[in-house]
Amino acid sequence: MEILTSSTAPRSLDVNLRWKLAEKGSNSCRSKLPTSREHKSLFARIDRRSGSLRFSSADKLFLKNLNRGEGSRLLDALGGLQKGDLKVFSGNSSSYVVGGEEDVGSVTENGESPTKVLIPGLPDESNDYNAPISSCFWEWKPKLSVHYEKAGCENVKSPPVLFLPGFGVGSFHYEKQLKDLGRDYRVWAIDFLGQGMSLPVENPTLVSKQEVTPEGKDPIWGFGDEIEPWANKLVFSMDLWRDQVRYFIEEVIGEPVYVVGNSLGGFVALYFAASNPQLVKGVTLLNATPFWGFLPNPVRSPGLARIFPWSGTFPLPANVRKLTEFFWQKISDPKSIAEILKQVYTDHSTNIDKVFSRILEITQHPAAAASFASIMFAPRGQLSFRETLAGCKMSDIPICLMYGKEDPWVKPVWGLQVKQQVPEAPYYEISPAGHCPHDEVPEVVNYLLRGWIKNLESHGSVALPLLDDAEVVENNIARDLEFVREGSRKSVSVRFFGSRFSIWNRFRSYIKSQFRKLQTKS
Repeated sequence: MEILTSSTAPRSLDVNLRWKLAEKGSNSCRSKLPTSREHKSLFARIDRRSGSLRFSSADKLFLKNLNRGEGSRLLDALGGLQKGDLKVFSGNSSSYVVGGEEDVGSVTENGESPTKVLIPGLPDESNDYNAPISSCFWEWKPKLSVHYEKAGCENVKSPPVLFLPGFGVGSFHYEKQLKDLGRDYRVWAIDFLGQGMSLPVENPTLVSKQEVTPEGKDPIWGFGDEIEPWANKLVFSMDLWRDQVRYFIEEVIGEPVYVVGNSLGGFVALYFAASNPQLVKGVTLLNATPFWGFLPNPVRSPGLARIFPWSGTFPLPANVRKLTEFFWQKISDPKSIAEILKQVYTDHSTNIDKVFSRILEITQHPAAAASFASIMFAPRGQLSFRETLAGCKMSDIPICLMYGKEDPWVKPVWGLQVKQQVPEAPYYEISPAGHCPHDEVPEVVNYLLRGWIKNLESHGSVALPLLDDAEVVENNIARDLEFVREGSRKSVSVRFFGSRFSIWNRFRSYIKSQFRKLQTKS
């Protein structure tokens, strides 16, 4: 059931009041509508063979002056352009390709193999051309409301895309995707149950007299001795999240989707896709964690599971409560949160104020500590990461891999192992980028994701991003992607691994390169 309302209420709520909004069972959507749109145009030579945009030396002068409004004066200076070689791209972004009609192709000179690619920046905040985001609640089961955000629902003929978050965050972590990709697609991002704003709306355990503090403050939810009937056998696990995604797609979206997941969300995306291939058009993994859960799954290993007396259900045992309180004080401390974010973001100039404040806000919810314990002690899913990959491959589900190279947790070797198991999947290694490339370099991730979806929707007639004319790359190629952010150019290196890529060949190439360096020095 989805109840939608619209208002001009501010997006941010008081930290101590946000969870009370959910407690009252408010099913709502809040959105901010854009007030204006600025249109710009770009002229460029079109390569008839590949359809990509190619800029000559004269064109660069045009680009240099584009943002100063002098581009139209330079049209006569673009020598060598014959009639029919020009195409106008009109749109509403401050980047060089706008309107979502065509991606920027390779920037080359004299027909040589390109090394730099100019890609769109994010929509210009000052022009209010971001797709408006609606914040909503969907009541899946009694007392279990799922929070989600959506954008671009007016794009009724466009493909639907669903984003799944990593551990400890929520739909807010995909704000840069919703605002940008929502201009072209219908986009959703959800909070997993037990995380974000999808925490329980009521205490899952009965409150005892001993739990009420002298000051009359609310006790920590989930620390009671008796379970409420609605929370019987509730555990925040892989199996629960798989089912949550399935019913969300069936009841809210209503058709098969492209699923994109970061970290934990990547594993859930694969797990869901392997179990429900009829609801998936494709899966994109953003530094997907290759494992989750420590305790055995009761369905897969019932005998072994009986050895463990507690596996994430409510109420928490007394000894687990003490352990949870101890660790929760440590990890919910603002200094600890800041230190973790510092680890996962390679570029420390990235503004993470919103992410930090939203994570801190989540820790204030009375159910946050017990939900954290439930997640940590939940059993593993019925399928391993490798088994989910095999299931997706058997069902011919397209997979795309995008991994930040400098991830301190999910090292590149994990993504390369996925590539080994699914060699036909395009693999993009982004550097510098850490565990959350979609938030650290959203321009790159959005560009690659757009291109991959276009490739699938066109049944291969549109080449994959960074490739010309669907060229076959057996090993790998590298490109420097440039984009404008806050008025200056930024550059990110992206390496594309082909169908015959192998970890051994990469290791051998690395050894050879190091040997050459030694020879050069000597």
